[in-house]
Amino acid sequence: MFRTIFLFVVLGLGLFVGSQYSGQQGYVLISFADKTIEMSVTTLVIFIIAALAALFFLEFILKRAASMSYNTWNWFSVRKLRRSRRYTNEGIIKLLEGDFKHAEKKVMRWANHHDKPLLCYLIAAEAAFSQGDENKRQQYLEKASEQDDSTLAVGLTKAKQDIRAKNCELAFDTLTTLSGQFPNNTLILDLLKGVYIELKLWQPLIDIIPKLARDKVLTKQEADSYLIRAHSGLLEDVAQQQGSEGLVAHWDRLTKKLKSDPTLITAFAKQLIARKADYEALGVIKSVLKKNHIEELYALLPEMNLSDRHPVSQFLLSAVKKDPNNAAAHSALGQLYIRDQNWTEAQKHLEQALEKRSNVSDYAYLADALEHQNLNQAARDVSRKALTLVK
Repeated sequence: MFRTIFLFVVLGLGLFVGSQYSGQQGYVLISFADKTIEMSVTTLVIFIIAALAALFFLEFILKRAASMSYNTWNWFSVRKLRRSRRYTNEGIIKLLEGDFKHAEKKVMRWANHHDKPLLCYLIAAEAAFSQGDENKRQQYLEKASEQDDSTLAVGLTKAKQDIRAKNCELAFDTLTTLSGQFPNNTLILDLLKGVYIELKLWQPLIDIIPKLARDKVLTKQEADSYLIRAHSGLLEDVAQQQGSEGLVAHWDRLTKKLKSDPTLITAFAKQLIARKADYEALGVIKSVLKKNHIEELYALLPEMNLSDRHPVSQFLLSAVKKDPNNAAAHSALGQLYIRDQNWTEAQKHLEQALEKRSNVSDYAYLADALEHQNLNQAARDVSRKALTLVK
């Protein structure tokens, strides 16, 4: 457009000048080597305008030809892109349908022409993994990692597949590297949560739970449950590595809220018993049961290896006197009387426990007490009741 206006302006100026100086055309001489060209000024102006017009026209023709070539090439490229996208979409559907072999073929057929080949390689890696072809899976993941901005997507895909294959150590390495590069990615932390549990890495699990709760990945109830599980596991690790003294020291460092949790108290007492610190465990259990009713702690009392079980029996008798409906205390008493071979008292307390709630173990203990009193028919009846609970 600009060139056309320019030509018209030049032509107009030429006409204006020509009209002003009509009859006075002037004289132009061009000489080079042994040749000379003579013409009037008017002829020179017309020649220049014609030359410019020819030049502009030639430029137009060349641009039009280039544009047609580009459009033709672009048409083929767009056609290939559309076909690649169509095959990729079909491959995703095949993957969801469980047809992994055809899913792999579909997405890889035109992957080189896709505008996001990373997607094709990741889908192919998933299809290969689902077919159990580890070599192809690694090849596709390597090709995917060569694409731009692929680190996170490739890492997460690999980690998820390793977790499903129970290769938690490999998933741990991948996710640990990713967490350093993407510290605020909650999906990485959520996957690490599962890996930490599988590998029993309790302290790292404790460290990430608050962030998962803040980011709404876990509800408060779920976060509390994971924390209790992690702290229970950590108690076991400390007990194995540092013994009962280290376990008690670790317990003392816990928060008041944690030390009041029934599950954690039970775990602490179990670890003391496992480390042969039964009297220390007894002191913990008695102090807790005086304030709270925790059935799991009552169940630990008969398991203790004590030189004198009389204090335990007296404590339990005091508990059932205070609360005759305390089934857990009656059950524990019954088990202690079985150890002392006091079958009558054992029968009495076990029957009282079963009146309050059904329990397979109590039925088995009661059947044993009845057999030792030669009450065989009653023992068989009790055993049948226990079998109905198992079913």
